[in-house]
Amino acid sequence: MSERVVAAIDQGTTSTRCLLFNRAGRMLAVAQREHRQHYPRPGRVEHDVEEIWRNVASIVPAALRRAGLRPENIAALGIANQRETTVVWDRHTGLPLARAITWQDTRTDGIVARLTAAGHGELFSSVCGLAPATYFAGPRLRWLLDNVPGARAGAERGDVLFGTMETWLIWRLTGGPDGGVHVTDVTNASRTMMMDIRTREWSPKLLAALDVPERMLPRIRSNSEVYGTCTAVLPGVPVAGALGDQQAALVGQTCFAPGEAKCTYGTGAFLLMNTGTRMAESTHGLIPTMGYVLGDDAPVYALEGSIAMTGSLVQWFRDSLGLIDTAPQIETLALTVPDNGGCYIVPAFSGLYAPRWHPDARGVMVGLTSYIDKGHLARAVLEATGWQTREVVDAMNADSGLPVTRLKVDGGMTANHLLMQFLADVLDVPVERPLGSEAVSLGAAYAAGLAVGHWSNLETLRANWHRAAAWEPAMDPGLRRREHANWGRAVDRSYDWVEPS
Repeated sequence: MSERVVAAIDQGTTSTRCLLFNRAGRMLAVAQREHRQHYPRPGRVEHDVEEIWRNVASIVPAALRRAGLRPENIAALGIANQRETTVVWDRHTGLPLARAITWQDTRTDGIVARLTAAGHGELFSSVCGLAPATYFAGPRLRWLLDNVPGARAGAERGDVLFGTMETWLIWRLTGGPDGGVHVTDVTNASRTMMMDIRTREWSPKLLAALDVPERMLPRIRSNSEVYGTCTAVLPGVPVAGALGDQQAALVGQTCFAPGEAKCTYGTGAFLLMNTGTRMAESTHGLIPTMGYVLGDDAPVYALEGSIAMTGSLVQWFRDSLGLIDTAPQIETLALTVPDNGGCYIVPAFSGLYAPRWHPDARGVMVGLTSYIDKGHLARAVLEATGWQTREVVDAMNADSGLPVTRLKVDGGMTANHLLMQFLADVLDVPVERPLGSEAVSLGAAYAAGLAVGHWSNLETLRANWHRAAAWEPAMDPGLRRREHANWGRAVDRSYDWVEPS
């Protein structure tokens, strides 16, 4: 077969996938493998990046076999990755010095508290657009340098390298210890608390505040350019696109105009709005971030609201409580009751993210009476995702001056029609799902394909977007107000449960 396609590696929180896309943006094949989640202590979440690399080496040829294609059919490779997950490794051996610390991990609360107490909060906010928080990669890197034997000395010699997951994979794909390319893309770099968001370079002031040696950092590149050529897995194929997963979804959903917004529902939920070539400031708990930079084009910025637990709350309901056998069964169970029965679940299992940012919060379940059964709990689990999204949209409307008038959605949870209708009801705007919900992988493919001329321009990509389903708001406004107030009271009860270590 002579068809030319673009491959995407979607390195996610719970699994890694390889997807192949044709010129129409249609997925031809997918292969996927899960990796183990390591929980060495409460609040700590780690990944074995060698396991993830082995999975990549397995799934890419599997996807090719399923499509009946060979490496020579691949025009380019793009990578989307779980952001903020932090890796350090030996330049000469290629071996990681420790397991990666994931974006969900909260062990850096003490480092963040010390940065704030030292008066560095305003410095970080003004230079990188981020207030110090356990969410970002920089404090994780500082923790590794302080706690892993040999890490700091090796970093200062230039023998130990840092990267987020796309950096690690690009380095391995392009040769590893034998000439691997050490780069990061601008969207992932913008999530480290170390990059000047205006110059798109590492900031000496921020590195000094974090006590991070610049020698260990990758070069910052755009999201759509040829970084290098694969010597492993796909020999001869250019690695030509890389984005953090949520920015990849912004591109995959073709949100190319200011005011266009998307929300991806996976382990967590991430709502991004394109704010154009201006960086919108946030006074309502959102994160100004890089949207994307395509080659030599002007940078596009975004506002982001991150929700820690959405799909993972359903997994908890399934695995820890044992109330369902499979994730899709939660919709069937929730439909056994007409409403939540007055029960609300606030999933602050590792604190609250946007727009509240309370690392001291922990999960609560309120409104329990003898009337409540497992159907009401299922409703409360799904409604928690809706109300958390509502809080982020309200903050986005206040900060951007560009009210969300429709929300494009993607990710596994969009198969839940009850949840999607609830989203439309509480947001009071239409919710739209595209044909094919693989926006993250598609965005990585688009970035790589643009870099090598496989797709000519953004309008070509827009023409590929087709709506598969839509939900219109139907909730009584009075009920919406009452339920929103009840949710707010439930969230208030989750505060101040833990103290920084």
